[in-house]
Amino acid sequence: MNAERTPEGTGAPASAGAAGTARRLRREGTVVGVQGSVVTAQFPEDLPGLHERLETEGQTTVVLEVVSHLSDERVQAVALTPTSGLQRGATVVGRGEPLQVPVGQKLLGRMFNVFGEPIDQREAPEIETRRAILQPPVPLKKRVTSTEIFETGIKAIDLLAPLERGGKAGLFGGAGVGKTVLIMEMIHNMAAHHEGVSIFCGIGERCREGEELYREMQEVEVLEKAVLVFGQMNEQPGARFRVGHAALTMAEYLRDEGRQDVLLLIDNIFRFVQAGAEVSGLLGEIPSRVGYQPTLASDLAGLEERICSTRSGAITSIQAVYVPADDFTDPAAVHAFGHLSASVVLSRDRASQGLYPAIDPLGSESKMLAPHVVGERHYEVARRVRSVLASYEQLKDIIAMLGLEELSTEDQQTVRRARRLERFLTQPFFTTEAFTGQKGRLVSREEALEGCEQILEGRFDERPEKAFYMLGGIEEVGTQGKRAAQKEAEQDADEDSDTDAGDRGSESEEDLRRGS
Repeated sequence: MNAERTPEGTGAPASAGAAGTARRLRREGTVVGVQGSVVTAQFPEDLPGLHERLETEGQTTVVLEVVSHLSDERVQAVALTPTSGLQRGATVVGRGEPLQVPVGQKLLGRMFNVFGEPIDQREAPEIETRRAILQPPVPLKKRVTSTEIFETGIKAIDLLAPLERGGKAGLFGGAGVGKTVLIMEMIHNMAAHHEGVSIFCGIGERCREGEELYREMQEVEVLEKAVLVFGQMNEQPGARFRVGHAALTMAEYLRDEGRQDVLLLIDNIFRFVQAGAEVSGLLGEIPSRVGYQPTLASDLAGLEERICSTRSGAITSIQAVYVPADDFTDPAAVHAFGHLSASVVLSRDRASQGLYPAIDPLGSESKMLAPHVVGERHYEVARRVRSVLASYEQLKDIIAMLGLEELSTEDQQTVRRARRLERFLTQPFFTTEAFTGQKGRLVSREEALEGCEQILEGRFDERPEKAFYMLGGIEEVGTQGKRAAQKEAEQDADEDSDTDAGDRGSESEEDLRRGS
């Protein structure tokens, strides 16, 4: 029997012959204990392997995953579906198979749960291939070690926090700062300009947020190049703990077999850690610091180390990271930061000013922003942009108290250029065309560098600030300036006409009083 099992701890799929044997294999056991989401089952004849999928039979069907062996006859399993109604004595069946999900191109445009079952109220796609969700990381000898920039077409990211192709980036932002819009724009750019696909993995997502994301992706026509996988907040901790691996398995197949670049978006990686802590607590394990599971580092590494580049393609991951109580020394944040190569911070202050995408140019950073990676020119321009913006940030208090006129000539010049840089780093998105009426722009890294260089050199000091707002390359400044001037002239004309009408109205009222 041991030869027919999936290798313990690896989750690697068996060969075709062994898979056929596994499908015919049937192990029957009995539920002897239920404690919340943890089920203890007894198998008197043959014990299931670790990470094997079990199902209960009877009035209540519960899907389980074996996590430990208690004795020669008993196993401990974590429920991936609700255990309400499950009782002692129920029959539990194992067929020698690990948890598996469907893979392939037919998944595009659909939304699935942790089992690969569609949850978008449409018929299940015809899938021929399934893979175990627990896979070992790609061996080092098969990985591509050359450092390559992943261009997003978004100026602020490509200039100040460039992403690594096959790397992992953290996206820090709360509600209402444009996180979803930024995610959808990256999905659009991946589909339209990188000939790749995107997989969105919602770990601990609210049902409302998942439904809104699905509808918005439909409206902006990026859904057909994406796969959505959700382990929602109302689901069992075991399901939330495994949904990240399910999405990664789908991404790995598209990378290895489809030979495509895959953009993997995870929201939220902290919920993955939180689900692991819940599972650990249910199993009775002694917690480590701050109540996290003792296996926090290995749990997170088992997910993160599967994200990499190979000769056939790359999986580039952007992960939303929640920092508990803004404490960056929290173990979950510390272990997550150890795997990230870039951090993109969304600022509520910039969002309130209408500077979208609301990326904080001073808070965002990347390990790729080094001369030997991006080049001397890119590094120098980014350093100068940050220096000017940092100086402007320091002068804001003085401007608020004394006014701009009280600054030195040099500081006034710094402020003018910083404000133009802030507006130049804004950008209209393809996914917001229907709402803003502005055509989206995809800006190359070279165009972003050229624009910032010219602003820093003072070539546009005489141009109005509005001319730099929501445009693509720097060559659009002239057209944008004319539009801004025309709009101001129209507003002035409207104000003058309102004033004249008010004066005429006052005169007519005076005449009426005199007549009376």
